[in-house]
This record gives sequence, C-alpha cells and structure tokens, in this order.
Amino acid sequence: MSSTVTPGKSRPGTQTPSADPSGQPPVFGVRNLWKVFGPKAERIPADPETAGLTQSELRTRTGCTAAVRDVSFDVRKGEVFVVMGLSGSGKSTLVRCLTRLIEPTSGSLEIDGEDVLAMDRNRLRELRRHRAAMVFQHFGLLPHRSVLDNIAYGLEIQGMSKAERRARAEEMVHKVGLDGLELRRPGQLSGGQQQRVGLARALASDPEVLLFDEPFSALDPLIRRDMQEEVIRLHHEEGRTMVFITHDLSEALRVGDRIALMRDGEIVQLGTPEQIVGSPADDYVRDFVRDVPREQVMTVRTAMRPGGCGGSEHPGSLTPDTIVVEAVETVARSGRAACVVQDGACLGQVDQVDLLRVVAGLDREEAAA
Repeated sequence: MSSTVTPGKSRPGTQTPSADPSGQPPVFGVRNLWKVFGPKAERIPADPETAGLTQSELRTRTGCTAAVRDVSFDVRKGEVFVVMGLSGSGKSTLVRCLTRLIEPTSGSLEIDGEDVLAMDRNRLRELRRHRAAMVFQHFGLLPHRSVLDNIAYGLEIQGMSKAERRARAEEMVHKVGLDGLELRRPGQLSGGQQQRVGLARALASDPEVLLFDEPFSALDPLIRRDMQEEVIRLHHEEGRTMVFITHDLSEALRVGDRIALMRDGEIVQLGTPEQIVGSPADDYVRDFVRDVPREQVMTVRTAMRPGGCGGSEHPGSLTPDTIVVEAVETVARSGRAACVVQDGACLGQVDQVDLLRVVAGLDREEAAA
C-alpha cells in the first residue's frame, strides 16, 4: 500500500516507509529530512510552530524557505525510485542531499546502514566517486577530450592506470551504444549521444546507485524516449539501483518502480505507478494523473476478481502484471473471461466488465450498468 500525506495536515516524516518485500536493508534510508535555506535555518525543524507553517507563511515570518520538509522514504536495492514534482517542489534539492552535495538541515540519512551525515571529507569523496554516481541534465563533458577520454575521466581522477581505464571506457562505450564514436569530441555528437557519454562516465566507476537529476529534459522527444529505453534496458540487464528525478509524469510512470510525488518540499504520495494513478491521495495528485491513459498503467492485478477455471488449463491466461490495454485484446479475441495465472495457479479472472471498470475508475456494478 502506498504511503500518503495531505499537505498541511500530516507530513511524511510521521509515517514509516513500507518495508522491502525481499527483506533486504535499503540502499538509502531517509528519515525526517529537512533542508531549510535562510537565516537561522536550523531552528525551523525543531520549532513546531514554524515547522507547521506554509511556504509563504514561513518566508514572511522567518525569511527562510523549506526546500525539503520532514521527508522519509527508503530506496530499495535494485529498484528505480522516481522523485517527481513541478519546478520548486524540492526534488532536485532532495537528491543532492543524498550525497551531501547540499547539506541537510536536520534528519537522518543512511546508505547501506552507514550514517551519511557523520561521514568525513574522505568518506564523502569515496561515496560520490564509487558508491553513488550522478547523471545531470547538463552533461559537463570536456570539449577538448574524446568520447573515450571523457568516459575515463572519473577513473583518471581515481588514479586508475591508463590501460585499465581505457579498457573500462571501451566496455562502457559498447554498453551505452556509442560504438564507432570513441574518438569524436563532444561538439561532434548529438544531444542524445552526449547524454550517453554522461551515462557511460557514471557507469564506468561501477557505482552501487545511479542518481539521475532530470537528465533528459533538454532532449528532443524522440531522443528522450530512446534514453528512457536505455535506462530501462540497463536496469533490466544489471539490476542497478537508480534514483531518478523528473518533472514529467509520463517519464516517471515509464521508468519508475515506485514514485514519490513532491509538492512544496513534502511527499504527497509514495507508491507504484499503478497506485499513484489508480488511488490518488488527494485532489493535487488526482489533477496530476487526470490525463493519464489508465489502461496503459493499470494491470489485471487490480482488475481481477476471485474465481476462475478449475483444473490445469487456464484459457486466455494473463499474468497479474499484464497491463489492461493488452488484456482487452486477449479478452476481445476469445469473447470470454481470461484467467489470471501466476506460478501455474489461477489467482482470479477478468472479463470485459472488469477491464472497463478499471479504465473508467468505476466499481463493477457501475461498469456493468
């Protein structure tokens, strides 16, 4: 079940993030995290009166801005965790707090159980170089260096030998689809190719987690889609943990395993794409997802009802994660209900009424009427 919060009533810091079903400890564990900009910022989280003010009230009374407000969540190993929101929601500040590129004002922050806020300069440097690599919107490539040398740059800083870093860079060139472009300079590449260089550079150090800060927002739509596909492919192939920041809902739904939707520094809802679209926490989230084609996000897990066929045969069988738009085709082709099957067992069934109900956001009786 998703964690939700209504702004101004209860904050996400008052809730316990949902446990990882695998039982593994989180990669990042964030509790009651604040980032306040302004005079005497450290006083704001500790004072219940000022901590409960709206953004405008806080600025008027204290001159401070709470970019991140009492945020709590876990990033599970191997997932793509998306933080999304409009400009000014606090999402980019939040992701920079994870590696202390921006210093949090208060709260707790751990990576693999280690206290990030207690790390000294050397430990922080190791965190940023080896454990959590960032991919930014602006590529930051060195214009006078080739693709290979740009990819190998971080390894050079780490002191890796020339032969080793060149071999690693060549491996990354192949991984991100830049074969044949190794000796080109950044100015000779398209925007999408430059972003692939940035991604390869981040991957070269083999980090435990990749942090993406709106990496594709400056790209043309078709190139952007290609890069989203690249992230999805890399995730499926490697199972690498990713934290992905975006203001684009379609991008969040496309790449994310779970989504934290932010507003005014707070998380207003945290859940899977299906939970965000199917059960909006409040009117703000409802407006956000209003134009999302539900049939492309909702699955038959939500649509199915108990019952189904007996025996070992399952006509028109579907997996629980089949999206509704694909299930519609199966049911329409057979003209009958389809079994929802997992590990050889029938969990339930769906028919046209079940699927219509989910698409329209109705209960079964309304859909059948």
